[in-house]
Amino acid sequence: MWRDEVLEEIYRIREEHAKTFNYDLKAICDDLRQKQAASSRRIISTPLKQPRKR
Repeated sequence: MWRDEVLEEIYRIREEHAKTFNYDLKAICDDLRQKQAASSRRIISTPLKQPRKR
């Protein structure tokens, strides 16, 4: 069976973070937004791509 240790670590960290906020999506998003605002990293935002019409 194929294992990806990096993905497993990401899933573990995400689970721990969600558990901290009792899986409250609004609280999780608020926390992530606060961390993003406090970060010195430049945020790049691109518009969502519209689905192609068939």
